[in-house]
Amino acid sequence: MNQWVTSRGDQELGRAAAELFSSEYGYECAGVYAAPGRVNLIGEHVDYAAGASIPFALPHSTAVAAAPRDDGRVRAVSAAGMVRGEVALADVHPGHPADWLGYIAGTVWALFPESTGTGFDFAIVSDVPLGSGLSSSAALECSVGLAAFDLVEGREPCDADRERIVAAAIRAENEVVGAATGGLDQNASIFCRAGEALFLDFATGDKHRVPFDLEEVGMALVIADTNAPHTLSDGQYASRRGLIDRVMGDLGAKGIRSQEEVRRWAESAGEDPELVARRVRHVARETDRTFAAEKALRAGDIDTFRSLMRDSHVSLRDDYEVTTPELDCAFSAAGELGARMTGGGFGGAVIALVEAEKVDRVAADIAAAAARRGFPEPTFYLGLPGQGARKLH
Repeated sequence: MNQWVTSRGDQELGRAAAELFSSEYGYECAGVYAAPGRVNLIGEHVDYAAGASIPFALPHSTAVAAAPRDDGRVRAVSAAGMVRGEVALADVHPGHPADWLGYIAGTVWALFPESTGTGFDFAIVSDVPLGSGLSSSAALECSVGLAAFDLVEGREPCDADRERIVAAAIRAENEVVGAATGGLDQNASIFCRAGEALFLDFATGDKHRVPFDLEEVGMALVIADTNAPHTLSDGQYASRRGLIDRVMGDLGAKGIRSQEEVRRWAESAGEDPELVARRVRHVARETDRTFAAEKALRAGDIDTFRSLMRDSHVSLRDDYEVTTPELDCAFSAAGELGARMTGGGFGGAVIALVEAEKVDRVAADIAAAAARRGFPEPTFYLGLPGQGARKLH
């Protein structure tokens, strides 16, 4: 029987983070904060191309116990492997530190660029699965950003402040760590609310919440982590984004919708016209799919929404080429309709929007298909729309 992994919950995560803090640093933390991982329902690899996405926050979160320091240093300890790190904020810069500490110190550095004296001690406990395409990095950045903001400003952030935290988290990931993400994950982790999905229009900056009450419509979202190796900092993600950045820079958001213009651009740039056309076609059509998906959700048209999810995966597989055999295997085993990979690809998870009574069968089918192919045994989660970044105590 498949094992379903559930969230530890705010109370347990918060207590564990506070206890880790006191045992590591020998004094009590000033506050505990949390931010969630996310599932992107549709709109993949378009956040950096003026597209649109519809994520929701997971109940699985990263909790950070924190306290300020007066020496401009950041110290951090994580319960995951009991790893530790320390860096002076004055030494943080693009490309350093380029490891896990960069997500933490980089967020503080970007959030308070003029600060020279305030540092922080952090203790981190998380139940967001690592390397699953569920945005564990954004959960870490956003929990740290919320903690740093609260401890420096002494107040709950308004929406404009939350935008600052999002921007700082994006800079930490893109500039300090060197993972070329586009902002979807951080926006979801900060702005999502329980029981809803979040529509993000990256061309206009518009964001609004859309209904996503699965229980009401008798549906459930299965998340199947393929447990295949997964990283966004190995060049594959950056190569896709780099190409789209160049095309967008020369042709603009309207120009990429003309395959003729795109092919001419590719020839003049010395690129393979067929390859560039496929990449750009995904971006344009995925954006259209996301707008159609938002309308379907508002209308309660789950059948159309599930069809759009399937088309999204096919496009990511055939045009953008970011899926893997493990992801495609899970997609097929889930029945394709209502299924797609989620996240940056090259590993990670597949989601399947199915009738609630079928979740165990769908999980069993995915696990059996993986076993037949000799792939790692998947891990399963139920996707329930959770709360965005918040102070626990």
